[in-house]
Amino acid sequence: MTERHIIRQQIRAARRRLTHAEQQAAAHAITERVAGTPHLARAQKVALYLANDGELDPHPLIDWYWSRGAQVYLPVLHHFSPGHLMFLRYDPDARLIANRFGIPEPRLDIRLLLPKNELEVIYTPLVAFDATGNRIGMGGGFYDRTLAGWHQGLGPRPVGLAHDCQQLPEIPTDHWDVPLPELLTPARHWRW
Repeated sequence: MTERHIIRQQIRAARRRLTHAEQQAAAHAITERVAGTPHLARAQKVALYLANDGELDPHPLIDWYWSRGAQVYLPVLHHFSPGHLMFLRYDPDARLIANRFGIPEPRLDIRLLLPKNELEVIYTPLVAFDATGNRIGMGGGFYDRTLAGWHQGLGPRPVGLAHDCQQLPEIPTDHWDVPLPELLTPARHWRW
């Protein structure tokens, strides 16, 4: 097993051990952090995700953005470009279907599709992160491909969302990894 695979197993197990109360407290703490961060609070077109496998639950944050009139988009596995994500508008009455990984996503409807570059923020789930902004995802590379080029002005700002238990001292990186400029945990707002 590779070091990254071992990290994925250990951190995924740690976040799954969080109680429902701890998960809920973390979700509300993240929403308060976003509300107190002007450039995130004023965003009107944001991509979020639906929590899976112990990920930090963004539902309170989704509700908060909706209450402010913002448009929320969810990642959908790209139907025509394998390994990539596209973003469909998500509303409270949206019909969701499970993708090939069992993760709920909106049913493909071209009328709900927003080009990635029109998003202001992409909130990204992750498995682990370190103090320099490196992240490890689930291993499919979907977010790395989606976020490639953002630092050259070619896409929206990525912001990681994680539990504090997902931080490691250092993460091994590969050349395709896209470090984050910003990450929120219940205890801290990281900026690099």
